[in-house]
Amino acid sequence: MKKDKMGLSLSALFTVLFIFFACQKQADSKPNFIFKPAGPNGVIANIAGEQILEKELNAGIENDLYEAEMKVFEIKFGKLQAMLLEKFMNLDPNKKGLSNDEFLNKFIAKNIVISQKEIDKFIVERQVPKEQLNPEIRERIKQYLEVEAKKLAVEKWVADKTKKTPVEIFLTKPQRPVFDVNIKEAPFKGGADAKVTIVEYSDFQCPFCSKAASTLAELEKKYGSKVKVVFKNYPLPFHNQARTAAVAALCANEQGVKYFWKMHDAMFADQTKLDKDNLLATAKKSGVKEADFKTCLEAAKPMAVIDADIADGQKLGIKSTPTFFVNGKLVSGAQPIEVFSEVIDEELAK
Repeated sequence: MKKDKMGLSLSALFTVLFIFFACQKQADSKPNFIFKPAGPNGVIANIAGEQILEKELNAGIENDLYEAEMKVFEIKFGKLQAMLLEKFMNLDPNKKGLSNDEFLNKFIAKNIVISQKEIDKFIVERQVPKEQLNPEIRERIKQYLEVEAKKLAVEKWVADKTKKTPVEIFLTKPQRPVFDVNIKEAPFKGGADAKVTIVEYSDFQCPFCSKAASTLAELEKKYGSKVKVVFKNYPLPFHNQARTAAVAALCANEQGVKYFWKMHDAMFADQTKLDKDNLLATAKKSGVKEADFKTCLEAAKPMAVIDADIADGQKLGIKSTPTFFVNGKLVSGAQPIEVFSEVIDEELAK
């Protein structure tokens, strides 16, 4: 992509200029844009007889568009759920004379009591600093847990109401963008011919990637050989030890894929030990042949593999780590297991 002297890409420059002109109340000159209804042939613009297609426009921003579309969907669906809940409440014979809140507390969430044990568990899980704990903070935690418990109670109550009479929803849920991901020769584990392939682009120094590694381990336990997990390196330039760690993992892989995953797990388990000396110690504990491993660390091959992974990732529009592709469907970030399970279950059901 061409850049101006200040290092700004042309697309970004044109965006800035367009915003500048659009914000001028009395500009001497403005771009002469004529907005028309979209046609059926995928053409998004005509310039001097040359057409720009919508697929060209969308290339590289697929995830941004998906997230924006999902935001709109969630806003609409959230309001729809509130409307449905109110209608179900009004149909309930116990509702008469009660406000929605009174009905919620008396019938739907009547058994909710937050114990001190639950509050203490929340404090430990969220790592709330001891110096910040006081009666006010504890009360706020209690209120938060009550709200979450009420949400679950409402969800269960509506589930019971709709068990025999499902509600028809005519909102179209946005579909995740799908990509053709190159996994040739990349390390993998799980079923070689599994129906679902999860490709992860990751960085060994990235804390979110470490969290995602734990989620993947949960998915492996849940689905076993039904899924194939593939690892692609995407060391970020501002992580000064990430590339060295990636080289070490690939050098372990040269001696067998089981050594790759041992290094993978060890490095994500403790990201403070990614310097060369600690990587050598980790590799030795993993069982690799030390001499061959050291030779590989200085070789050109692992660097070339990493560069190829990065190039593949850039073509896919990856901007951050971790980024996943579940049978080509984009899942961005360290998402909870439920997000992955939803996509995996959809694919397994096909």
